[in-house]
Amino acid sequence: MPNIHRGEIAANIGGEVRTLCLTLGALAELEARLGAGDLAGLAERFAGGKLSARDLTAIIGAGLRGGGNAISDDELARMSVEGGLRGAAEIAVKLLKATFGDEA
Repeated sequence: MPNIHRGEIAANIGGEVRTLCLTLGALAELEARLGAGDLAGLAERFAGGKLSARDLTAIIGAGLRGGGNAISDDELARMSVEGGLRGAAEIAVKLLKATFGDEA
């Protein structure tokens, strides 16, 4: 059961309901992976509402690892996500909102 006060969400990935959380370490991972530099850079990148497949993989992968799941981005790329591409985008948006608030 995800703890919404910690910014956790639950999502069906790879046929299993998993907990995702963008912890401080997961956010640092995202900054480095996406070349954002800092949290403001991440916010700017996602503010326009346009997410690439690479962005989705990075956000969901970091969230999975932050939620305690030992899953690499390569493994994630081979997993099914409930709802397909649209479902993956919804997971990423939900995770960003849980982390940064409704302004994300």
